Amino acid sequence: MSTGDLLNIEPVELKFPFELKKQISCSLQLSNKTENHVAFKVKTTNPKKYCVRPNTGVVMPRSTCDVLVTMQAQKEAPPDMQCRDKFLLQSVVATPGIAAKDITPEMFSKAPGRVVEECKLKVLYLPPPQPPSPVLEEPDEGVSPKVSFDNGKLNRSEVTRQYVESDDKFSEARALIIKLTEEKNAAIQQSNKIRQEIELLSRGGNKSQGGGVSIIVVIAIALIGLLLGYILKNN
Repeated sequence: MSTGDLLNIEPVELKFPFELKKQISCSLQLSNKTENHVAFKVKTTNPKKYCVRPNTGVVMPRSTCDVLVTMQAQKEAPPDMQCRDKFLLQSVVATPGIAAKDITPEMFSKAPGRVVEECKLKVLYLPPPQPPSPVLEEPDEGVSPKVSFDNGKLNRSEVTRQYVESDDKFSEARALIIKLTEEKNAAIQQSNKIRQEIELLSRGGNKSQGGGVSIIVVIAIALIGLLLGYILKNN
């Protein structure tokens, strides 16, 4: 803030977030700290580049006035984003009841008995504001991710991740069931095959030994018992 006997000027540096091919505005606030009418005039070293509204005016006693400075769209950026443009704000005590249309350049000329306050304003170019980059939070080690809410809505990435994990576990369980079923069917087929062989051996033994039980039949029955026990244990 610049403080003179007539006006307080804020800010004293005109800061423009520079963007190519885009008009950019910056505002000034003039505060009259006296009981007098104060006339002001704004000048710039590069009038074709800037538009000042209003560039002349009157600030009533103990009141404020806003001045809007607009930089025209630029086709290229200056080297190192350094700007040499400057503004000069002049202020002088005016007669009561004066209007902006009554202000003349002669009012700001320095003459004996006339006090003209002057304030120089610098121009600064700022880089355009960048949007904040999203930050992904990693879940704590050993803790399963939970579904989070954002403004009452489910976090889609969390839901998708849990769905994929559940689907993977279901696929593993289904593959295990299929494997066990195949082993069970293979064991039953093997059991049936052995039973058929036993029956054939039993018939042959009965013919050769007159109805006696062959030792091969006993061994086969024992093998069937072991096989059935294995099948029941795994199911």
